[in-house]
Amino acid sequence: MVHELADYERAADQCRLTEEQLTAALFCPAPALFGHVAVDDRDEPVGFALWFLNFSTWAGVHGVYLEDLYVRPDHRGTGAGRLLLAALAEICVERGYERLEWWMINWNPAARFYASIGAVQLDEWVPYRLSGSALHGLAAQSTSAPARPDA
Repeated sequence: MVHELADYERAADQCRLTEEQLTAALFCPAPALFGHVAVDDRDEPVGFALWFLNFSTWAGVHGVYLEDLYVRPDHRGTGAGRLLLAALAEICVERGYERLEWWMINWNPAARFYASIGAVQLDEWVPYRLSGSALHGLAAQSTSAPARPDA
């Protein structure tokens, strides 16, 4: 379904995830990635949520960052997405986390659904990404100026 999501987001050529990678990430001895799967009445998977913990230095507590939420097209509107988000909200409440956050591609019609559950779009924070040669270039600089461990 991750590849279905990439196709939906018009980026199928960018998705290189393998089943082995996902299994290793979710089921390793100390996982940093977690997931939920929504199933239909025949126990067939119809959607998923992949998430990990983030941390607010201002609040001093963790939160949940939703990396991917996907419901197969023929099951949208059935409540599967709401139930996946409700499960993550429950984890937040039970563990004392203050927030559940995610990003959404700007043209996704799911914005109406997110608004209907009370989610608000943040516009004061601007995303940044470091990857590819820029990531490797910066990493190469780490040996010339080591960070202080107490910083």
